[in-house]
Amino acid sequence: MRPYILITNDDGVDAPGVLILTRLMMEIGDVIVVAPDGARSGQSNAITVKHPVRYHKIEEREGLKRYSCTGTPTDCVKLAFNELTVRKPDLLVSGINHGSNSAINVIYSGTMGATLEGCENGVPSIGFSLCDHDYHADFSFFEPFILQLSREVLKNGLPRNVCLNVNAPIGEIKGIRISRQCSGQWVKEYAKRTDPVGRDYFWLTGFFENHEPDAEDTDEWALANGFISVVPTTTDMTAHGFIEVMKKWEI
Repeated sequence: MRPYILITNDDGVDAPGVLILTRLMMEIGDVIVVAPDGARSGQSNAITVKHPVRYHKIEEREGLKRYSCTGTPTDCVKLAFNELTVRKPDLLVSGINHGSNSAINVIYSGTMGATLEGCENGVPSIGFSLCDHDYHADFSFFEPFILQLSREVLKNGLPRNVCLNVNAPIGEIKGIRISRQCSGQWVKEYAKRTDPVGRDYFWLTGFFENHEPDAEDTDEWALANGFISVVPTTTDMTAHGFIEVMKKWEI
């Protein structure tokens, strides 16, 4: 039996990245795509709770079914598992996202929100992102690495509650680096402006401040030096190393 692969994203069901990812995964197995009907960037693990979620089949042919969904990326995965998949997928892949999801971006990302949802449901899951926001970005140099990593996960599996956050730089790729999430934060995040009637409004902007620019084991270092970064990411957000310290508090 060919592997059964669920695909989603946060850029929309017709975004170039998800169409390329669909073509690649069809080389490996049978594919079902359930993706938002429009862009849902920055949705993280958001779910829809105050209005209905709907889906619409947009394509069916041998080895492929594609659905658009009115919800968030996480909604798409939940709906797929509960309504649309014919069996438990062997693999979930999310992306290919336009723009990096390295470092702290992972907590904001709809691409990774969907990946974590797959992981929570016991499906080996990978989020793929390219550090290029251009709608017509060139994904071709990333494609063989996507196939390689997907086949390796299908062959070897992933530990329970662990998924992969995969980011690729722009241009020539030197190889793959298994990395850790870089410590950093976004600063100066809003630009204050004034509308024509004199009212203030704010536009999301800012830049990423790397707190450890010289550390060579981080995802940010890998990307800056021409490597694909692969960060094993877990759904367990417990600060395990701090538990014993807290037990000594007078609480």
